[in-house]
Amino acid sequence: MPGLGRLVLAVCLIAGAGIAAPAAQGDLRAEGRERIRLAVERLCPIAELTGRRAVAAFPGSSLRAERHRPNVTAPRRTLIRLALPGARAMEIERWQSGQHLRRFTVSYHAAGPDGDVPVLFAIADGDCRIRQGRAIRAEGPAWRHLDLLDSDLTTIGGSETLQAPWPDGRDPGGVRVALVDSGLAYDLPLFRDGLARDADGTPLGYDFWDMDPWPYDGDTARGPFLPMRHGTAVASILVREAPNVALIPFRYPRPDMTRMADIVDAAARAGARILVLPLGSRNADDWETFARALSRRDMLAIVSAGNDGRDIDRDPVYPAALDLDTVLTVTSSDTEGRLARGSNWGRVAVDIMLPGESIAVVDHLGRTGQASGSSFAVPRVAAMAARLLEAEPQLSARETKRRILDRAKRVPSADDAPVATGWIADPLSR
Repeated sequence: MPGLGRLVLAVCLIAGAGIAAPAAQGDLRAEGRERIRLAVERLCPIAELTGRRAVAAFPGSSLRAERHRPNVTAPRRTLIRLALPGARAMEIERWQSGQHLRRFTVSYHAAGPDGDVPVLFAIADGDCRIRQGRAIRAEGPAWRHLDLLDSDLTTIGGSETLQAPWPDGRDPGGVRVALVDSGLAYDLPLFRDGLARDADGTPLGYDFWDMDPWPYDGDTARGPFLPMRHGTAVASILVREAPNVALIPFRYPRPDMTRMADIVDAAARAGARILVLPLGSRNADDWETFARALSRRDMLAIVSAGNDGRDIDRDPVYPAALDLDTVLTVTSSDTEGRLARGSNWGRVAVDIMLPGESIAVVDHLGRTGQASGSSFAVPRVAAMAARLLEAEPQLSARETKRRILDRAKRVPSADDAPVATGWIADPLSR
């Protein structure tokens, strides 16, 4: 989604030595290791890989899918999915530039009641040598972990959380703010005490991607083994600049964007005054139900203009380009009031810009770093709105938006401003 910004984070891993998988998961991993190694040995060296060759390499298998992307502006990509004997499946990807192999990956899956269950993943280099692997491990209904494996696909070098149970706690009070993103690492100390909760103490967020109660940070559009983390970094800015907010995390519904209307309704039932949406797409149809639902609510949606380096008046991104008076669209500037490199603009669709470059963030592992892009300008405006509503809770969504826009000044770097209203140099100033 074009709202995603650019993260630069310190590199470290949670120590994973001694982690033991349950017996059934261990058996599946052992089985997967054998078949993945065979796939790398038999198929990785084949420059013109086809589904027919893949099926021949695994007797008893059948072809589920085969796709080839030509080598034009990006490396040639071959994707093959096989159904294997024993209710197993395998996905193979080969990336090649000219005659040079860039990367070869294999993932192994078992059958489950709701589709394939990811088990093991391996990445091989241009010499067809396995360099690293990943495995998914479950513990009960809530806990899921991503084990980071060495080249032997056995040794665990670290582990990351994919899903966790809610932490215990009490509702913190304060202005309720709904974050709609890739989810939130809500088990970090930074967030545990700031989650909005119901009368029983249960947090009010929800995962509208997987349709379960645990909206943990992870956009799995690239696959279950390669989650992109975004929401935690965004939320870390929000809670730093508006520490009294009560946060309601929602994982956005990429599989079915009509559920965006359900998110608006759930946020309204939870008492959210502000929707934070540092995401978007070029497909207006994705946002039809969202727009209808939002138009019925007194809720301010603060959205990202995107990071594609284009004029969204001419080439729209949604929901940024929606013509709704309860949508406030934000883009990123540098500290001098110049449009940040790569950030979108629009003299009609984009309301304001403010510094969103090299902003301090905390990621899903609790690591500190910096992030840049319009996604990271959004929580700064949301924090402004939350502080306004904390001081004047009677303000409507439209009045809150007007108060923020009234703070924007003429863009100092150009006579012809790239946004509709102007620039806020310091969103933390009173």
